[in-house]
Amino acid sequence: MNTNTITELPTATLYYREGSSDKVYQCSIEPAGERFVVNFAYGRRGSTMNTGTKTNVPVDIESAQRIFEKLIKEKKAKGYTEGESGTPYQHSDQQPSGIFPQLLNAINESQVLDLMNDDNWCAQEKFDGRRLIIRKQGQNITGINKKGNTIGLPLPVFEVVRNFDADVTIDSESIGDNVFAFDLLELDGIDIRPWPYRERLAALMNLLFSVQQQVIKLVETAFTTEQKLALVAKLREGRREGVVFKQVFSAYTPGRPNLGGTQLKHKFVATLSAVVWQVNTQRSVEVCLLDNKGWQTTGNVTIPPNHSIPAKGQVVEIRYLYAHRQSGVLYQPVYLGQRDDVEQNECTISQLKYKPEDDE
Repeated sequence: MNTNTITELPTATLYYREGSSDKVYQCSIEPAGERFVVNFAYGRRGSTMNTGTKTNVPVDIESAQRIFEKLIKEKKAKGYTEGESGTPYQHSDQQPSGIFPQLLNAINESQVLDLMNDDNWCAQEKFDGRRLIIRKQGQNITGINKKGNTIGLPLPVFEVVRNFDADVTIDSESIGDNVFAFDLLELDGIDIRPWPYRERLAALMNLLFSVQQQVIKLVETAFTTEQKLALVAKLREGRREGVVFKQVFSAYTPGRPNLGGTQLKHKFVATLSAVVWQVNTQRSVEVCLLDNKGWQTTGNVTIPPNHSIPAKGQVVEIRYLYAHRQSGVLYQPVYLGQRDDVEQNECTISQLKYKPEDDE
């Protein structure tokens, strides 16, 4: 397998949960010769899906897109949402926001030990979720993803943010309907990114405690060596994803530096973003990564019953133990879900963590 492009046609998976109902609706545009069809599948989550088509005869791509968009709009009007929790979302149309998160470079185990003994750095849990910036400007409240595009907010989060007296921009990680906040970028119309991180964190704490709520949680932060050692030990024991270190006197800088930086991460487990190369017959997909020769396979991963099967070309997140250096195949891969905030060209082979003896 070796090519530089993967053709991606629109697909969508929507969810609905209310009372005892827990349903999934999938829709996709698929090729049919030189034309296209719009197919759908629906059913209870985790069960066998019923299938059908909205195009009895193939149509051109423009017609297929109109049918696809109309179908998705109709389902959302009936309460279906993009979120797997089935919680209604507010303002889900993606548009460039002009706001981008600060992204972190990875460090090794020895660097972790150095930072634990450095009082200029604090430590926090690295959450296994999605990056989410929350912005409130008057009555306008929206979410912003890792790519800087506006996205929907779960209704419980929307309701909490609406109760804040000030206009704010919060940086956080979302896991389901819960949000773990770790930075404050704007407060009452003032850009506080230049403030030292320790001061931004204190302002964030005051903001979150100004209203009674349990949806947006303040991330636990360790400052002293003793606190950092205890936090890392707890995270390892709980099989959490990793730890983040932040310079306590640093400003907030959007984007990812070429090397180092004032915010760094270390994963206890290996994860990567890959592209679906092929959908197999037995609830599994073949995934691939990009190197200077094109797309290279990294093996197959099983799709659990509580996840919908991703389409070819979709970016997905995978946890694994290690990769074999000669083949690049992942050992013990576990499917974590789809990623709509990661581009195909970010799914590079440089993400691979190899089997330890392969490095000797």
